[in-house]
This record gives sequence, C-alpha cells and structure tokens, in this order.
Amino acid sequence: MARERVLAMILAGGMGRRLYPLTRDRSKPAVPFGGRYRIVDFVLSNFVNSGILSLYVLVQYKSQSLIEHLRTAWRPGGLIPDHFINMVPPQMRLGEMWYRGNADAVLQNLHLVEDFYPDLVAVFGADHIYRMDVNQMVAFHREREADVTVAARRVPLAEAADFGVLEVDATGRIVKFVEKPATPRPMPGDPSRAYVSMGNYLFRREALVDALLADAERDTDHDFGKTIIPDLVPRARVFAYDFHRNEIPGLKPYEEAAYWRDVGTLEAYWRAHMDLLGEEPRFDLDNRHWPILTGPYQGPPARIVAGDFENAEIGAGSLLKRATIRNSILGRGVWVNEGAVVEDSIIMDYSAIGKGVHLRRVIVDRFNIIGTGKEIGLDREEDRQHYHVDPAGLVVIPRGGRREFLGSREEL
Repeated sequence: MARERVLAMILAGGMGRRLYPLTRDRSKPAVPFGGRYRIVDFVLSNFVNSGILSLYVLVQYKSQSLIEHLRTAWRPGGLIPDHFINMVPPQMRLGEMWYRGNADAVLQNLHLVEDFYPDLVAVFGADHIYRMDVNQMVAFHREREADVTVAARRVPLAEAADFGVLEVDATGRIVKFVEKPATPRPMPGDPSRAYVSMGNYLFRREALVDALLADAERDTDHDFGKTIIPDLVPRARVFAYDFHRNEIPGLKPYEEAAYWRDVGTLEAYWRAHMDLLGEEPRFDLDNRHWPILTGPYQGPPARIVAGDFENAEIGAGSLLKRATIRNSILGRGVWVNEGAVVEDSIIMDYSAIGKGVHLRRVIVDRFNIIGTGKEIGLDREEDRQHYHVDPAGLVVIPRGGRREFLGSREEL
C-alpha cells in the first residue's frame, strides 16, 4: 500500500499568558527550553524524525522571535518540492481579522491544504514537551478507517477534570468528547484513569475541509477541542489513539513512559526542566535515535575554571569561574563568576551572574546581567518588590537588553 501523503499544520500562535514574563516579548512556542532549544523544536523534531517533512507553522502572537528561530534553525533544502517547513502569519484572506481560534487558523489557510492535496492533515500544537512517532498514529488511523484520530493520554481520574475527556468504546472509537467535565468517565478496563485529549489531531482531508467550512457558518469558538471534534463525534468515525502505546527508539529504561508536559505555567515549565536532570532523568535529552533538533551554536565549548558542580547542565560557550552550580540548567554563553551560587534555577543564553550572587529557584531570561552580590530567591517578600514572583515562589527575570549586555559581563 502506498504511503499516505501527510501535511502538518502546526499551531504556533499561542500567547502563553500564564508564562508571563517569559512571553512578554515572544509567543509561547518561542520560549527557550532545556538550555539550547525552543518549545516549538519538540513538535517539529517529532515530525522530522517521523519522516513527515511537509510542515506549515501557523504563527500569530508576537511572532518575530519564533520566525527568526525557524528561519535560522529549520532551513530544509529546496531540491524536493514536498520537503518544507514554512511559516504562515495571518493572511486575512477571509477578512480583516486575526485568527479567532485554532480551527479558524487552519480555515484561513485552507488554500494551502487544497493546493498540497494531502490524504491526511495532521493538526498539532506547538506548546508541549514530548517525543512521538507520528507514523504510528497514522497507521492506527488507517487501520480504523477513521475520519479523525485524536491523540490521547491516560491520566488519573482525579486530574481529568482539567482536560478534554474522551469517552471511548472497546474499539477506541470516541462516543463522547467533554471539555473539563465535573465527573469524568474512566477509560475502558481501568476505573482509575481517563483518556484526555493532547490537542493533536489527524484528519482525513475531506473530513477536515467539510468540518471547517461548516463551523465557519456558525457562531462558535472555532476551536478543535471545544467545537470541531465534539460536533464530529456523533456523525463521523472519530477514534482515540493511545499515546502510551507509542514506541520511541532509544528510550532509556528509567525514563517516564509516554512523557508529555504542557509547560503552560511557570511552575510546570520549571518542573519540566528539573525532569531533564539527574543520573536517571525522567526525560533524557540524550537520545541519538530520536534527537530533539535545533539550530547550531556558532561558539566555543563550555569552559570551567573551577567550582562545585552537582546535577547541572551547562551550555556551550559558557564560562564558570569558581562558582557553585546545583540542580540547574545553564544555556549557551552564560558566565558565572567567582563565589556565585546557583541553585534549582534556569539561566538562559548569554546571561551573566556576578561575583558573590546567590540564586535559588530563579528563572533568568536571555541577555541579563545579575550584578555583584545580589541575592534572589532567598526572601520572597523582598523579591516581590523588584521581580516577578509566581504563586509557587519562583522568581522570574524577563529578557534583558542585548545592547546593555554586550561587553558588560567582564566588569562583574
């Protein structure tokens, strides 16, 4: 049987309000993650590793940072026409309006689907940290002769009320889709857990086009989870694909099975970083069979003069001088000077930590300078007067100015 022609529409226009101030200057998919990546790199890597290389990335909110990242980090060759990763800002082809929902984002670019004429359209979000072989979901979709397949996770029943819950029959066909139900129904054969939607969908092309055109005629949220999928469930073949059955090569025995995180809050973002650390991390970035891809770094290796280091990731181009680093992730080109202590923190690219600084549970965005002797994260009330402090007590310092940063770190 010939392989299906698959087109991916990546929804990357998220505002990310709950990640503020990391999203002050950029959209959520453009937020740095893991010392060298952006959040969007995870979904793009999943498609590229799956051999699905026809991707449109739909951008909207504060998109320039994301556009620059995609331009420099994701540049496929142009020799094969169907191999592309193209950015698509709102075109306003249907009127002078921005995207009114994630379904409307695809509707406003339906001409791209019609021009490419795929068998299947994958509509995936760009906000999550995970690995997934999309081909296995495609195979499931084909075997069920589905119109729509929804990627589903198993979660404890007590947590399911925060998600879109999928009620399925014994074959995996969805019989009901309920957004944040008060009393979630358990999955078949396991009364302790429920299936919830991951926000990743696979459509037969005709089913997608018909559903979007019908939705455009109604006054709805124009949202896949809230309107499109629930409307299709009673009259189409809509199935749930169990993400826990997805097998990734190179996964370590100690890693969390079917690891998936929505890093939509500062605490979730910080905790996902902590999952990368340790001798046996829950999510190990060292997987050569299924790498997370991103752009190259044109700089030197990390240089460590001396210090006390425990359970840390240090980015290329960093310079550490007799400092203490514990349970922390440092991006590329980070300088940490004499006597500084960095604990349980995330320091992004090109930031400089001065002499004698003490940081605990702090997220430092790019191009920041933390001056000599500062203590951040040790006194919550003091921190509130100067910085953004989230309900979990994390202190966040927004992106600094590149002009002020250049040439200044030597003085710290």
